[in-house]
Amino acid sequence: MSKLVSDTAMVMAAGLGKRMRPLTASQPKPLVRVAGKPLIDHALDRLEEAGVAKAVVNVHYLGDALEAHVRERHSPKVTISDERDELLETGGGMIKAKSHLPDPFYCLNADNIWLDGPRNAFADLSARWNADEMDALLLTVPHTRAANFTGQGDFYMDPHGKLSRRKAGRIAPFIYTGIQLVSHRLLRDAPDGKFSTNILWNRAIEEERLFGLCFTGQWFEVGTPQAIRPTEDALQRG
Repeated sequence: MSKLVSDTAMVMAAGLGKRMRPLTASQPKPLVRVAGKPLIDHALDRLEEAGVAKAVVNVHYLGDALEAHVRERHSPKVTISDERDELLETGGGMIKAKSHLPDPFYCLNADNIWLDGPRNAFADLSARWNADEMDALLLTVPHTRAANFTGQGDFYMDPHGKLSRRKAGRIAPFIYTGIQLVSHRLLRDAPDGKFSTNILWNRAIEEERLFGLCFTGQWFEVGTPQAIRPTEDALQRG
């Protein structure tokens, strides 16, 4: 297996899970079960398989239940970033956890489900990583391989992998999978408190330092209860 450029991932698990209601009325979204196990275990299992030794998991909504669940894991070794007092969104969450995160680090959403292609997603990101030219490297997937996705896409990608935003009224061919490799340079001069990573990505786009990598496997958006059954059926087919 290729050597990874980081041994640590931040797993974004603090959201309110509003789109997953009513399943999130009494449990946090990362504990919603898909194909026999909680969503967050799909992500943590993939990290373990790839050889990522440590995971920083942020918690907010029903954080006690989520913390108790991930504490049972031995691999990857989990550190909790506690946002129970204030939900900090994706950007603020990374800043709060920064002292636990090496440079660079992986970051992924707790509700990601995917099937790897010829090489696992984290090895693919590592192989493409270039700290001299990148602030962040986003794993993207084309519309044709984005199961359950109904949006208009997120990014355009040039032949060198540089990303730019979808233009208003247009369809963008690449969708962000929720998985990225992040340099501490992306986090510099960040706002205080809660804010979205989009603020940092926009600056990186202006500086031509936001890059994408096209995922070679199959990716599933599992944002609503209606997406669970089609995802389970696809996973069963393998």
